[in-house]
Amino acid sequence: MNIQNSDQEVVQVAFDWLSSGHLVFLVTVVRTWGSSPRPVGSIAAVRDDGELVGSVSGGCVEKQLVESIIRENVQTGSSEAPVSGQHRISTMQVDDEQARRFGLSCGGELELVFEPLTDPADIQELATACSERRSIERTVDLSTGHAELQEVASSSLKVKPFHYDGTTLVKLFGSNWRVLIIGAGQLSRYTAQFATALDYEVLVCDPRPGFQQAWQVEPISVMDMSPDDAVIQYASDANSAVLALTHDPNLDDLALLEALPSNAFYVGALGSRRNYEKRKTRLSGLGLTDDDIERLAGPIGVDIGSRTSAEIAVSIVAHLIQVRNTE
Repeated sequence: MNIQNSDQEVVQVAFDWLSSGHLVFLVTVVRTWGSSPRPVGSIAAVRDDGELVGSVSGGCVEKQLVESIIRENVQTGSSEAPVSGQHRISTMQVDDEQARRFGLSCGGELELVFEPLTDPADIQELATACSERRSIERTVDLSTGHAELQEVASSSLKVKPFHYDGTTLVKLFGSNWRVLIIGAGQLSRYTAQFATALDYEVLVCDPRPGFQQAWQVEPISVMDMSPDDAVIQYASDANSAVLALTHDPNLDDLALLEALPSNAFYVGALGSRRNYEKRKTRLSGLGLTDDDIERLAGPIGVDIGSRTSAEIAVSIVAHLIQVRNTE
């Protein structure tokens, strides 16, 4: 099963619609005020007949968004392509009544940029890059509608903040966050799929041939290398998380010895509380400092009473979200 993140899904569906002859509007959240459930940089695509993919408000203004697009096509004629560069800015509000209906604490306001697209070539390269899990920075000149793409080397993995100044819009497509999973078992499979859906670049390392052969999560492959080397090469920076999920200390501890003193924003290991205490003692004897060892999330994940592999994977990615959003 090929898991897509939200941006990849929006871009691919928009490309398919354009290829079928539809007019498509790419809609981007560029500013928010008050209680806005979706951050800046969130995108959706709206087809000329009102079909929508993605989300710019978690459901609050999507209906208004679709109605706005339909009204515009009724006025201009759906067969008429918009003038090149006719990118328009629209502000949509969520009033208190809507806020209560959708469980928000108060009303909010969104500023949205609508980009009219008429040719599949407008986003073909972007769709290809997203499907190949490449990170692409897209810069749009809103006065002309011209968009430029620049590939971002995944080895740098530096956060590229969303930028909007009224005339230029810059958004990163693809992940600038990485998860290195040690182990290719069932838990790793679920964790990899959930993390991919959350816009992480996912790498899996397992030197055990049997686990490599059984792995079936496209397009993620299993690296045949020592876990410590994988951490050093791929996951020692502040945008990376390391998840030791083999339950084999001979493999997990190798990764932890390199990950805990590194800049990785999250390091966790699978195991019970009792095993966690044993692991701390082992790691201390292998030269890690108390500060390094205290960084270890163990037992890994948020305590939600999880028992199955899928439930444990949910708890792990929930903890990743919690830690990343409070950094």
